[in-house]
Amino acid sequence: MIQKYVPVDSQTSPRFCGVKTFMRLPHVKTEDNIDFAVIGVPFDTGGTFAVGTRFGPEAVRSMSSLLRPYNPGLQIDIFQYCSGVDYGDLSVNPGYIEDSYEMIANQLEPLLNKNVVPILIGGDHSVSLPHLRAMAKRYGKVSLIQFDSHGDTWDSYFGKKYTHGTMFRRAVEEQLVDPFSSVQIGMRGSLYSAEDLKDAEDLGYKVITTDQLRALTPNQLGEEIRKRVGKNPVFVSFDVDFLDPAYAPGTGTPEIGGFTTYEAQQFVRQLKGLNLVGFDIVEVLPDRDPTRVTSLAAANIGFEFISLVAWNKREKNSRNC
Repeated sequence: MIQKYVPVDSQTSPRFCGVKTFMRLPHVKTEDNIDFAVIGVPFDTGGTFAVGTRFGPEAVRSMSSLLRPYNPGLQIDIFQYCSGVDYGDLSVNPGYIEDSYEMIANQLEPLLNKNVVPILIGGDHSVSLPHLRAMAKRYGKVSLIQFDSHGDTWDSYFGKKYTHGTMFRRAVEEQLVDPFSSVQIGMRGSLYSAEDLKDAEDLGYKVITTDQLRALTPNQLGEEIRKRVGKNPVFVSFDVDFLDPAYAPGTGTPEIGGFTTYEAQQFVRQLKGLNLVGFDIVEVLPDRDPTRVTSLAAANIGFEFISLVAWNKREKNSRNC
């Protein structure tokens, strides 16, 4: 009989019991018999302002104990279709960004070789670069769908090429992503110059600012994304500063004028049916999250990502019947 990994049943074991894994999943470091793995990436050396996101995975896991297995928005019982684990945290070398990038990418390789979909919890946003390096090694260039208030395509910070504000320029330069099939969603806030958004577009990214997104329904956004990415393998990156600081105060570079958690749920659900190969959720800073609402929001976005994996598997199974 094939082993299937599912969460502890919170109707028989209280949620405050046990080791804090994501969604109360078993902590098993395996690549076998699983569809997805939740993985912490506790690294924040790429931060340029407030730091402490290395403690993000721990905080998100703690709040994820509130999650249940059925997603009414997508009408999917996750574990009817999926097996998944909390894989634990990847090893990093604090203070040494290029060493840590290599370590992160190498540790993801065994999972990707087994077609496991990683749900990665940062950490600052700079960790998306080694995530994408691992994805590109397995799948070739991927399409990036980025929910964020910042484009993160600056050339350098303080004369350095690797920070949480530069990785999506590096990803194009390293040919990890196909920017012409990628979308940056939610850009807003003050800029260093009028060229900042244009720089991302010049790289090939489609940029949908907050003002532009406000004019779209979730369904219309979904259509824009589907037209853009087609059947390409897709990596989704969700920076919690996509949300308004009222909903996500616990982050290092908040921007006012953002989105509610409800709106974020609706947007993310529009990704169903895409060729989704990986996800990350980044920039949760627990020290600035006194009521833990940011960690709760991030946990629920992770739940939506897992629900998309289950939704896609159900649709694939139905087509094969």
